[in-house]
Amino acid sequence: MKKVLVLCTGNSCRSIIAEAILNANGIEAYSSGVKASGRVNPNAKRVLEENGIWLDKYHSKTLDKVMDMDFDLVVTVCDNAHETCPVFPKKTKTIHIPFTDPDGKEYNEFVKTYEDIKNILLPKVRENLAI
Repeated sequence: MKKVLVLCTGNSCRSIIAEAILNANGIEAYSSGVKASGRVNPNAKRVLEENGIWLDKYHSKTLDKVMDMDFDLVVTVCDNAHETCPVFPKKTKTIHIPFTDPDGKEYNEFVKTYEDIKNILLPKVRENLAI
């Protein structure tokens, strides 16, 4: 199975949502933050629960938790993560698909982010993995 890392700054909203969507669609996905917040935004959790794809294993992680893993693809979902994306031990393909950060906004922004990730990121990941 192909492995994907979704990377953002805080690993509390966008990357967690993307990780869950990818996992729910048969892609082994992980997420991490360049400067992980240490928490999952309650609205990110809510939108995943409402779509039936929340798993208790989802949590905010720092890069050191995933650096030793071999990924087939790294996806950055914010400009900060894109600019500071580390070099992985194995040469890994990286793509940048930015999304507006819903943190601090109303719940409907999380729903929009969920839909955008499902409709934009998921097909691009499949295309880049050739699946």
